[in-house]
Amino acid sequence: MITVAVVDDQEMVRMGFSLILDAEDGISVIGQAADGVEAIELARRDTPDVILLDIRMPRLDGLAALPRLTEHSKVIMVTTFDDDDYVDAALAGGASGFLLKDAGADLLIAGVRAAANGDALISPSLTLDLLSRRAATQSTDTRAVDRLSEREREVARLVAIGRTNQEICETLFISLGTVKTHLGSIQTRLEARNRVEIAAAMWESGVMNRP
Repeated sequence: MITVAVVDDQEMVRMGFSLILDAEDGISVIGQAADGVEAIELARRDTPDVILLDIRMPRLDGLAALPRLTEHSKVIMVTTFDDDDYVDAALAGGASGFLLKDAGADLLIAGVRAAANGDALISPSLTLDLLSRRAATQSTDTRAVDRLSEREREVARLVAIGRTNQEICETLFISLGTVKTHLGSIQTRLEARNRVEIAAAMWESGVMNRP
């Protein structure tokens, strides 16, 4: 059973997400919080597998709470805002993925399942658009990306365009265990904490714009 906490200052949003997730087999919403302070207390007490975290909230917003929440749970940022600064701060804080509030039930469920499996969903148009725009304004040392093996670069490219582990398996005709081994090596070489940072490194290095 995947346990989830929903953090948003709007009760209607919390209730809506909770109803969608609780109706899904294998997922249970075990708590809700209206701001970052409540979220930290909830995370420490109940340690949900996944936290859906709003960005703009009173008292303590999602970005400020994020580093203290990732100590306990995987965190997906859920927002109505597609601002580069939010993504930069969320990446620095260790977010596992991003969803727009109007992304729909299927993507919400997929995002929770992916995060719980360590296979964070980073493929919504929000994330890919922002990562590609970051590439135009920021620069990652390409030497780290160039040190990846040919197969690791193939895997990292697929991560950067939002493919899940299973989709990478099917695309490259390799096993799930092999994908996970490659991801571990890629994270080490790129000094990336998660899939989002792998994607960011690939986009920022400019390698995603090469043939």
